[in-house]
Amino acid sequence: MRGLLLLLPLLAAGCQERSDIDTSRGSTTPAYERVENAAIDEGGLETPVRVGESGPSFPACTARGTTRRLAEGQGLAVRAAPFEGAGQVAELPAGASFFVCTRSIDQRWLGVVFDDAGAASPACGVSRPVADRRAYDGPCRAGWVASASVRLTAG
Repeated sequence: MRGLLLLLPLLAAGCQERSDIDTSRGSTTPAYERVENAAIDEGGLETPVRVGESGPSFPACTARGTTRRLAEGQGLAVRAAPFEGAGQVAELPAGASFFVCTRSIDQRWLGVVFDDAGAASPACGVSRPVADRRAYDGPCRAGWVASASVRLTAG
């Protein structure tokens, strides 16, 4: 009997008129409305090649590489960012050597440094340690190449 007396007020409360619930919880920020994104143009993207990734006790670029799977006369595209659609900044000839300084998160791209002749020159300044990780800003050229087209030769 006592349970019935407790249940009676609950039933009466369920019969009341519904009221809208304020979901803003007092916020004055307008609700977020998702809009369709325009297609991303990867051609304008640029990601600098970072050196010093192994720390101050190691050379700024810890590996060397050369091109592979290229026919004679064919070149390896050097991109401004680790994306197929990124702008091409240079082209390495078949057999060119270069410093390998970093890699993309998915390891499909390698950040490389090379001189104007397409060689791993000591003048590039990446054979010595650097104090901290940073974007390469030396005298040589830098960019990103597809790792499938690179054969590591040292490091």
